[in-house]
Amino acid sequence: MNAKRILITGGAGFIGSHVVRLFVNKYPDTEIVNLDALTYAGNLENLSDVENKPNYKFEKGDITDEPYINDLFDRYDFDGVIHLAAESHVDRSITDPLSFIKTNIVGTVNLLNAARNKWKDNGENKLFYHISTDEVYGSLGETGFFTEQTPYDPRSPYSASKASSDHLVRAYYHTYKLPVVISNCSNNYGPNQFPEKLIPLVINNIKNMKPIPVYGKGENVRDWLYVVDHARAIDMIFNEGKKGETYNIGGNNEWRNIDLIKVMCSILDKKLGREPGMSESLITFVKDRAGHDLRYAIDSGKLMSELGWKPSLQFEEGIEKTIDWYLENEKWMKNVIDGTYESYYKKQYVDR
Repeated sequence: MNAKRILITGGAGFIGSHVVRLFVNKYPDTEIVNLDALTYAGNLENLSDVENKPNYKFEKGDITDEPYINDLFDRYDFDGVIHLAAESHVDRSITDPLSFIKTNIVGTVNLLNAARNKWKDNGENKLFYHISTDEVYGSLGETGFFTEQTPYDPRSPYSASKASSDHLVRAYYHTYKLPVVISNCSNNYGPNQFPEKLIPLVINNIKNMKPIPVYGKGENVRDWLYVVDHARAIDMIFNEGKKGETYNIGGNNEWRNIDLIKVMCSILDKKLGREPGMSESLITFVKDRAGHDLRYAIDSGKLMSELGWKPSLQFEEGIEKTIDWYLENEKWMKNVIDGTYESYYKKQYVDR
């Protein structure tokens, strides 16, 4: 689509920052507006390389603030929305489910309403693209894959809130003819991920000789998708996806948590000049997470056959590139852990 102005929500987050970077660099004649509330996982340092590009704008705001969202749509007259803003950590959803309800459900409805009102007379060349997760499908046994036809069966407050938002996006398509598309992705990994998530947490703990917490026996299986490949898929779906459709995005890289952690221990032992097995001794088994899904695995066949997408690299290459990035960006990790990354917005956008 020939969008002149695109809103990307959650663009200072892990996945969002990679999507913003791709769109800003690939579409210089399209204005990319990054909306982020800059909560704990939003970090503008992730976008320092594009922040001065003429087609990039940042807006600090909250999708749960309905008047603000309506005003934003009035000011910018967006041609497209790529909606990534979400609370996404399962553990946090277990301790504070209401935050997930507000952001993932109410926030999504605010955006849907604003788009619907703004596009009601001219929606033909518009698109509301909602990014979701494979966790809405529940848990798989030892075989099988999630497809676009898999019934929803969320097991955590996080996945339930994302399932709800998916249903609402589809409802707006059927009820109001709002032009929408949805994608559901597997676990992402790569640079700039907040270190509460498994891979950066393990890297940081190994580097600092801290215990590596592993839920249960570490037998839970996840399908890992390199974040740059996810951003490429989002670009394809936004520009070529069929309205009203859902596309699943997976990495075709299934790993048991314990096996993944042991591979990372081995790689880091070599890179840090440690004795083999030294990092593995840090593994510490802890009480399993409540409602912990056993296995996720995605069938990306529809996306591959209809739009021609495929992952650009295998997991072994991707995990090594990811580990190298974290080792080479110690300052980024330090700023995130001690909270000083939050001052970047003030320095760049308030004190100027």
